[in-house]
Amino acid sequence: MQEKERPYHHGDLKRVIIETALDMLREERGWQFTLREVARRAGVSHAAPYKHFPDKGALLTELALLGFAQMRQELAAAIDTAPQHEVRRVFFAMADAYVRFGAANPALYRLMFSADAGKIHDLYLSEIPMATFGLLLAILERGQQQGVLRQRPVQGQAAACWAQVHGFTLLSIDGLLLPEKVGDNAFEAALTTLLEGLEG
Repeated sequence: MQEKERPYHHGDLKRVIIETALDMLREERGWQFTLREVARRAGVSHAAPYKHFPDKGALLTELALLGFAQMRQELAAAIDTAPQHEVRRVFFAMADAYVRFGAANPALYRLMFSADAGKIHDLYLSEIPMATFGLLLAILERGQQQGVLRQRPVQGQAAACWAQVHGFTLLSIDGLLLPEKVGDNAFEAALTTLLEGLEG
């Protein structure tokens, strides 16, 4: 028996496909699904997704970019809650929000940093991921201007910060931050050590 197609308003097809794919990403904790399976789950014809996405890779790229946009929004909100004149507290707030985002969206987070989401060079240098990374650069630049952080190339400092927080996020997702191995409050301790190296 053929599945009945889900009605959608004109112009909503792309949204329906994206929302369905995000649901499948969360439920399956991966992106092994096909465009045909997304269409079936969405209740649209198997050809419908191709009206907006030429292939699965294009859909995954769209999902990854949505992930970066959501992450940027959450990081910006966390930054705004911290006293702006205290660089360390701003950085801690941003880093905590980063890890919480990854832990709450493990499959989406992994997709955002996967080659399956598209050409890495094109994806990470596009507007939304660069704007997300720009939040970190702005904090470090402010720290240098205030004389709190060492005068070093800010991109190098940002790479060190991103590498540590990204690594912690993956360890958190995989449940590997065991107190028996890394002690209690490992994240705070690691960030403190990192910042002590950056501070003048």
